[in-house]
Amino acid sequence: MISFKWTVTGESPVHVRTVLMAHGVTRTFLKQVKFHGGVITLDGREVRVIAMAQPGQTVGLQLPPEPANDHVSTSFKPLDILYEDPHFLVVNKPAKMASVPSHLYPDDTLANRVKGHLTMIHAPSTVTHIVTRLDRETSGVVLFAKHHFAHSILDKQLKDSQLDKRYIALATGCIAADHQLIDAPIGRAAGSFIKRTVRPDGRPAQTELWVRARSKTATLLAIKLHTGKTHQIRVHCQSIGHPLVGDWLYGKQTNPWIHRQALHCARLRFYQPFLGEWITCYAPLPVDMATVITNELVN
Repeated sequence: MISFKWTVTGESPVHVRTVLMAHGVTRTFLKQVKFHGGVITLDGREVRVIAMAQPGQTVGLQLPPEPANDHVSTSFKPLDILYEDPHFLVVNKPAKMASVPSHLYPDDTLANRVKGHLTMIHAPSTVTHIVTRLDRETSGVVLFAKHHFAHSILDKQLKDSQLDKRYIALATGCIAADHQLIDAPIGRAAGSFIKRTVRPDGRPAQTELWVRARSKTATLLAIKLHTGKTHQIRVHCQSIGHPLVGDWLYGKQTNPWIHRQALHCARLRFYQPFLGEWITCYAPLPVDMATVITNELVN
């Protein structure tokens, strides 16, 4: 069982619920604890969240058990780990690998390999809580939580825009503006289950772009996502007339140096509440991205 303990601070009595929420336990997660076998204690004695806690007492949280997910098979193939602690795992996803299993890619996805890693280190849970995912052909940083409390904390960071993802991309053509914020709603493209497009009735989406280098045929971009919609960067770049190099779905797959969209999640920053510090992870630029950037911008 995974458990946590916090000492009550301050000078006045507070509800146990208040102590828990101050440490990232959301109302939604409290319901999971209540109805799925979790335990809340005060100085080691099981209590309800409305109990009053005095300064100096200890509030404990024992997480509910997590049933194993038999639908995700286990793969023991290599995993490029960028950061790991008892609560979080950050990995570098190669291009051409799906983030999670599907009927097309059932066995060797990033989630399968993470489950294999959790099995090998005898983690308390082998459930793969993926927090940020990437398109199959996009490379770079992907964040996993090792238990559902950690997952709920990161979900809140996502909603509060605290989790910061930065990308490197190569777009076709010469983008004139050094900096721009694309604020355009995204929805499904008519007649397609996969393709997205900018449309007035879509969901809000914001992508911030900085130009780092230009040539007559391509523009190197640093990108920050303010929202996380499917294919967001690819759709927004197409919407301003500059689809990503190599993007077969939103542009043309004609580049000789890269055979996927030229997009890489290079940096991810999140707050680790159990350590009380910010964690920043970097994923090195893969060979195909470095090659296409060199040939489009330098040669």
